Amino acid sequence: MDIDAFVVKNAPKWNRLNRLARQRRSLTAAEVDELLALHQATARDLSVVRTNLPDAEMVGRLSGTLALSRSALTAPRVARWAVVGDFFTAKLPAALYRARWWWGITMVASLLLALAMGVWLVHDPSARNQLLPPDYVQQLTKPGGEFETYYRSAPARDFAFKVWTNNFFISWETLFSGILLGLPVVPILFSNSANLALDGAYMVSAGRGETFFELILPHGMLELTSVFIAAGVGLKLGWTLIAPGARSRVMALQQEGRIAGVIAIGLMLTLACSGVIEAFVTPSGLPAFARIGIGAVVEVAFLSYVFVFGRRAFLRGETGDLGADDRVDELPSVA
Repeated sequence: MDIDAFVVKNAPKWNRLNRLARQRRSLTAAEVDELLALHQATARDLSVVRTNLPDAEMVGRLSGTLALSRSALTAPRVARWAVVGDFFTAKLPAALYRARWWWGITMVASLLLALAMGVWLVHDPSARNQLLPPDYVQQLTKPGGEFETYYRSAPARDFAFKVWTNNFFISWETLFSGILLGLPVVPILFSNSANLALDGAYMVSAGRGETFFELILPHGMLELTSVFIAAGVGLKLGWTLIAPGARSRVMALQQEGRIAGVIAIGLMLTLACSGVIEAFVTPSGLPAFARIGIGAVVEVAFLSYVFVFGRRAFLRGETGDLGADDRVDELPSVA
């Protein structure tokens, strides 16, 4: 092998790697990906040199460049606004859009189940009486009863935090329990639909259906969407173990788990938003149309975020998986 020809062919790549490694604190996410690719290519070049061109000077040069680039890749990174922006404009919406069929079908099926159960209970007084004693139903559904006073059961700030933490843990449990082949997700979804149907059926049967929807819809649209996303992604995670595709099960589970983690961070924020609405808007003195309108605007904004930003990022090839700069601890050790 001609060492001069080898150097002429590969020197631009080595020089570029050296420059990127030296400016490591100002790299963009795309430049970090390029740095990783060049690092791996240069490591292969070093292996070729050691095997076919035992040139001590060349070995020393490439080893030094690789040591510098390895340091740049594995050094602790300070969060940059560009990275944060990339997460919220590309990774998170793309991850949500990628799983849209899973949580979309989950949403439709759960709401249809809740509707069917609610209609059945409204038209079957004996079933309602068997489920809950009449005295309790009276306390629940009367004007100023427990269903209404629940939203004022604590100061708004404390109530918002309580609701957020409760929904947050339920959603994370639903999402990550998918690793058990998705089996725990089904009873969680059924319980959610049953609770919604029960409350609605008893309120409607008491002639207070309007109050039920006025209190549920403002925060419930985004809250339920978040729960359905958690359930859909959990089911997708479980299906990955059954049908990993071209990937090994371990690799597939690692990738889908990282993407699920990205979505879990997003759900923290959506559930915090729905908790604020539930604490400050749902029980407020605003007219019903205004309270429901606020919830609807937030829901439309979130879905637009998923289906506009998410679709664009997904079509560019973004999946929501963590980039190389986020997974430096997984890099192989290369001389």
